[in-house]
Amino acid sequence: MSTDTPASDPFTALRPRLFAIAYRMLGTRADAEDVLQDAWLRWHQVEQATLQSAEAWLVTVVTRLAIDRLRLAKTEREAYVGWWLPEPLVQLADHRTPEAAAELAGELSVALMWVLERLSPEERAAFLLRQVFDHDYAEVATLLGKSEAACRQIVHRASQRVQEDRPRFEVPKDAHRRVLEKFMLAARSGEREAMKAMLASDVQLISDGGGKVPSFGQVLRGGDRVTNLYWALSKRLLPEQIDYRPAMLNGEPGLLRYIDGQLESAQAFVTDGEQIVAIYAVRNPDKLAGISRNI
Repeated sequence: MSTDTPASDPFTALRPRLFAIAYRMLGTRADAEDVLQDAWLRWHQVEQATLQSAEAWLVTVVTRLAIDRLRLAKTEREAYVGWWLPEPLVQLADHRTPEAAAELAGELSVALMWVLERLSPEERAAFLLRQVFDHDYAEVATLLGKSEAACRQIVHRASQRVQEDRPRFEVPKDAHRRVLEKFMLAARSGEREAMKAMLASDVQLISDGGGKVPSFGQVLRGGDRVTNLYWALSKRLLPEQIDYRPAMLNGEPGLLRYIDGQLESAQAFVTDGEQIVAIYAVRNPDKLAGISRNI
């Protein structure tokens, strides 16, 4: 009879880290949870006493399962209507839990996840294992079943693409939050010039409606165009019909927008500390359903 308790079981202890890997690979909570369920079944079928390292075995299994699942998902996402953004992991500012903090540990911003979609499954895995989870190249090579030299090339190539495609600013969360608070107040009041002042002239907005709600088929660029989008909504609806609530989206300050009491979008922002330079708006109802259940 096993003497393992939930507290001493390696799978239970490592679950937050395994979820973090699977989610960053796949971009949705459901897919990540499916991978963990498959890994759990395999964990209980293996002779655990024969393993040199439970952590190495579990990370390897989760990574390989995620690669296989991402290959299938990429085919499905090619038929996706409009832009595909990850399902955000959302916590209200005053509802952080130790488990949620573990899930959000390390970088997983929506901006980074957006860029990771451009990588192949193996590039994504190698980049995340090395650059986000700090595995050395020998470990990455073992996990992916490739030579160390090949993994170095894969990580180098993936890192270059991430740096080229990703808006990157080192901004303290307090500064990030202050910018969003000013923008939120302007958006709530419908003050057009105040909104425009908080947006960089070359700001870009990417929205994901999944073909189920209206969204832009192209990246919306420019301070005037993005300002007009928020301003038009404020003019179309009564002030009491629109509510913006601050929240943590993928570990960074963001906003949830409610229309007539229903969650309409989860919005992640990139800021340079003074203005907003990019907005990622998830509007697909399927991706918002999980948020509504968890907050």
